[in-house]
Amino acid sequence: MIVSQIMLWAVVIAEAVMIIALARQVGILHERIAPAGALTLPQSVKAGETATPMTLVTTAGPTIEIGGKRDGRSQLVFFASPDCPVCKSLLPVLRSAAKAESGWLDVVLAGDGAADGYRKLARAHGLEDMPMALSEALGRAFGVSKLPYAVLIDESGRVASTGLVNSREHLESLFVAKEHGVASIQEFLAKRTKEA
Repeated sequence: MIVSQIMLWAVVIAEAVMIIALARQVGILHERIAPAGALTLPQSVKAGETATPMTLVTTAGPTIEIGGKRDGRSQLVFFASPDCPVCKSLLPVLRSAAKAESGWLDVVLAGDGAADGYRKLARAHGLEDMPMALSEALGRAFGVSKLPYAVLIDESGRVASTGLVNSREHLESLFVAKEHGVASIQEFLAKRTKEA
C-alpha cells in the first residue's frame, strides 16, 4: 500500500514537471510567432499615396467624401458584400472598432450591388448609423479584388494601410501599421528584424 502511494506521488510530480516544461515551450513558440496582419494584395493605390477624393451618395441619401483631407480624422473604408459569409462575421467587429476608435476614425461600409441587400445587412448587424457607399468605381480605385477588404486613409488623405481583412487581428493590424508609419505589420517586422 505504501509503495503504491509513493509511486502515485512520483507519477504526479513527474506530470507536474512535464506540464511546466510544456508551458515553457509554448511560451517560447508564442514569442517566435509573428503577429498576423492584414494580407496586403497587389493594388493600384499603395500605402503613402494620396487617395483620389471621391464624392459618393450613401444608401441613406446624403453624400460622403472618401479620401481627401479630413479635419484631423482618419477614415476606414471597409469593403463587404451581403453574400460574403466572412464579411458578415466581421461586421460586429467593425461596429465595435468604429465605437472604440470613434475619437479619431470615421468608418464607411462600401461595396457595389443592390442597395436593398446592403440595407438589410446593415439592419441585421446594427450598422444603420454607419455611412454606406455603393460604388464599383470606388472598389476599382483601391484595387479591391477580394472581400472583405479595408483601406485606412489618414488625416491628410493619404492611404495609411490596406489589406484583406479576415479577423479582428487583421483589422487592428491596419491601425497598428498606421501608428508605426508602415504599410503593413509585415513591413514593420521586416524593419525591426533589419535593425536587430
